[in-house]
Formats: sequence, structure tokens, C-alpha cells
Amino acid sequence: MLTEPTDETLMLRYRDGDLAAFQELYRRHCGGLYRFLAWRSPRRDWVDEIAQDSWISLHQARARYQPQASFRTYLYQIARNRLIDLQRQPQALLASELGAGHDGAPLFDQLADHAHAAACHADARHSSQERAVEARQREAGLHAAIDTLPVEQKEALVLQQFSGMSLEEIAALVDAPLETVKSRLRYAMRKLREQLSTELAAQGEQA
Repeated sequence: MLTEPTDETLMLRYRDGDLAAFQELYRRHCGGLYRFLAWRSPRRDWVDEIAQDSWISLHQARARYQPQASFRTYLYQIARNRLIDLQRQPQALLASELGAGHDGAPLFDQLADHAHAAACHADARHSSQERAVEARQREAGLHAAIDTLPVEQKEALVLQQFSGMSLEEIAALVDAPLETVKSRLRYAMRKLREQLSTELAAQGEQA
């Protein structure tokens, strides 16, 4: 049985001029990279720009590529550095503090609203309206709880749960010891459980 080539093998092929290898890398990682940027960026209009710039930078640097870390870590590091550069620009300061998107609404809220609408549409086909509302409320509560986490904890959680990164990949990406990454995830999960438990208790009292 043939096994699929690793990301690193594909990148080496792309370095040597194999365009199909790049297309497969893009297929594998475009969604995860976009989700990471959507959660991490304080401005909605930056997400597409940074994602596109990241792939362009990858193309421009392909001749120098060496598989010292996982390909995913390499790609995300390009995107993360670009985001940090944008956040350091003076004109980005106010928007970053407010967490505003291009239309003034927080980026997370815009993404969450879209996700909630899709979830409700799916639920409506398979369950009652009441269950759909409850599902939407649970999802909204989870997203809101994640958004209140400290930046480093939120970043680690998103990379693990939404981008599928291993602990080692996260540690390499954020340039932190493995035990530090584990601590950030542990504290993030503890805080989420506490927040969600509090919300469930409050809902029970109101019922």
C-alpha cells in the first residue's frame, strides 16, 4: 500500500520545482492556517492579507527550505511573524486594543455569528427549533469563554484544538519550552471548565 508523502517531502519536491507538491501542501494546510489567523488576528481585514502573504513568502523562500522543523510549524511561523509585524505598526494600535474588524465589530464576534448561523441551519433540519437554540447557546458560550483566555493560553488552545498541532509543534512555533506549553493548555482548559460550569449553573437557576 502506498503511503502519502509527508509535508516535508512535498516541500522538498516543491523546492525542486514540483508545482503539484505545492498544490497538495496548500490543500492540506490552507484551512488550518486561515482558522489560526482568524482566531489570532485583531482585525478581520488582516486575515486574508496575512494568509496570502504567508503562501507568497513560502514560495519566495522555497530554495532555502530545510526540514529542520515540521512544515506546519514553518508555515505558521511565517504567518505569526507577519501578524506580529502588523500589530507593531502604530496605526494598528487602536484597532488591536479594541479588537475591531473593518466594520467596527470584534473579529471573533463576526466569525462566531457566521458559525452560529450555519450550526442553526443544520440543526433545524434534524431537530426541533428549541434544540437548535440550545445548541447555538452552548456554542456561543464556548466561543465566548475561549475568547476571554489570556493571549498565550488562547493561542496554544487554538493551535491544538483547531489546527491540530502537536505539543512539540506548538512549542517550536511559539518558542517556548514544552512544559510551558503544557501549562498554558492546562490552565486554559481549567478556566474553560470553570466558566462553562458557572454558566450552566446560572442557566439552571433561571430554568
